[in-house]
Amino acid sequence: MEEIKNRKDIPKEHTWALEDLYASDDVWKKDLEEIKKMPAKIEAYCGKLGESADTLLSFWELQDEISIFLDRFANYSMRKADEDTKNTTYQGLKDQTAGIYVALSSALSFAEPEILAIDDETLNAFYAKNPKLQVYQRCLNDIRRKKAHILSNAEEKILAAAGDLAQAPDDIFGLLNDADMTFDSVSDIEGNRYPVTHATFISLLHKADASVRKAAFESLYKTYEAHKNTSAAILSAQMKQLNFFAKMRKYDSPLHAALDSSNVNPQVYYNLIETVHENMDYMYRYVRLRKKLLKVDELHMYDLYAPMVSNAERDIPFSETKTNIRNALSVLGDDYTALLDEGFSNRWIDVYENTGKRSGAYSAGCRVHPFVLLNYKNNLDSEFTTVHEMGHALHSYLSNKKQPVADADYVIFVAEVASTCNEALLMQYLLKNTTDKKERAYLINYFLEQFRTTLYRQTMFAEFELKMSQMAQNGESINSETACKTYHDLIDLYFGKDIVHDAQIDLEWARIPHFYYNFYVYQYATGFSAAIALSQKILAEGEPAVKAYKEKFLSAGCSKDPVSILKDAGVDMSTKQPIADALKLFGSLIDEMDALVSV
Repeated sequence: MEEIKNRKDIPKEHTWALEDLYASDDVWKKDLEEIKKMPAKIEAYCGKLGESADTLLSFWELQDEISIFLDRFANYSMRKADEDTKNTTYQGLKDQTAGIYVALSSALSFAEPEILAIDDETLNAFYAKNPKLQVYQRCLNDIRRKKAHILSNAEEKILAAAGDLAQAPDDIFGLLNDADMTFDSVSDIEGNRYPVTHATFISLLHKADASVRKAAFESLYKTYEAHKNTSAAILSAQMKQLNFFAKMRKYDSPLHAALDSSNVNPQVYYNLIETVHENMDYMYRYVRLRKKLLKVDELHMYDLYAPMVSNAERDIPFSETKTNIRNALSVLGDDYTALLDEGFSNRWIDVYENTGKRSGAYSAGCRVHPFVLLNYKNNLDSEFTTVHEMGHALHSYLSNKKQPVADADYVIFVAEVASTCNEALLMQYLLKNTTDKKERAYLINYFLEQFRTTLYRQTMFAEFELKMSQMAQNGESINSETACKTYHDLIDLYFGKDIVHDAQIDLEWARIPHFYYNFYVYQYATGFSAAIALSQKILAEGEPAVKAYKEKFLSAGCSKDPVSILKDAGVDMSTKQPIADALKLFGSLIDEMDALVSV
């Protein structure tokens, strides 16, 4: 059985350097006492923001100070909690941090109504009197454009105080999913045992041995079946809280509320679903090709990750992954690869799984430097996960360095573009540097999987989330039966008739953490489409495209609305075209794959 180590047994060089944030828990606790004083400092400005340019500027500068302080403070407690979700000490620190966020949010509740009360003439006079205030002009304009959705001081304070309650579904899901759920181990035909965890599940579905894939699939979903009513109750609570806040803020729907926070038109969301529906035939062709290449009478849902090219998978240690990433991203210039080296050499990354560690992967864009969580396995999927998360990391690093504090934190709509562009550049590098026909077919297989899992699968998730939200908005019951029925119908739509609809897959919704991220998941698909377009421009045009990408996109933070930022870099996501073009590339890759393995 593959060993999953305890946290204390992971070598230091493979852990992230949280000491760059705080030397010890005791130092963090001293700052806890300091940050508890900050709500009072904020409230001292209540009723005064419209008095003068100097007062308004001082208030924004205080927010910057708190933002910098809180960035370091919160990253320490949250990263510590994710190292081992079973460690109650660090779960306690995380809970205290959540309480600080609620207190700060409550203290700030007066600000938006007061800013909205300043008339345009007065605000323009403020900019003229104290030009330093112009640094915050975008922030002020962003607040003022949402005037119809800002409530009175008292109402804003109530909504802010409800922040802890709003976070509860995500917190409960995380504890159930990461800490409490366990799965039976499985065996291959030779009697070798494999643990089934969140981190190992997809790698087990990559196994050539169909019996292992089937056993892992059934092991995982047996546990979700046992918890399906609890899972549905958590999902229902999430949808109800989103609907509550959307109604209180007078939005047409939770979707409108979520996308307005990033200044994205909901039509972008609808465009994605519509364009994928219009191009579903590519997915059906892919399913038929997979069935043909696996040479099976029946294709099952647990066969979707099995390589269509046999005997091509190989061990990829983390050292090789780092070398490939450096080489692939060298097209972005020496300054970019120097930052990569800094991250690889100075422990930005927590590399391997340990017991209790949060599942999946992410990058936290801390101002000290980013912190990247991985659960690395020696395979191609982990190699691409690494390059993906480093894309996030360097996007955050450059935005933090190039933008003022108020404009540094890019919005979620563009969050997946840099990461996925990195993946596309790595794929093109690997394809360019292989002369082996089987290896090329194996890589194309992986590229096809990126389209399936990112463009089609994430759009399916987005459609499910939208349907669940609409049910909550209409007062319909969200329970295990209705959630499974909705998911069942989407599986039929997205995969077609050439695959066996295994009953367990109807429970997949119960294991997806992104349904607690407030309409986040669609951006994987839109980001993928934008990233494909940007990567092709970089490889085709060279330096002009690289310069625009680094200066107009990676360094832009949230200095403009996200659609405009992408347009400046050369991609117009207000149209269906980038999505349609990406799906067309998917179709051409299906044709190439079929030709490669059929000769």
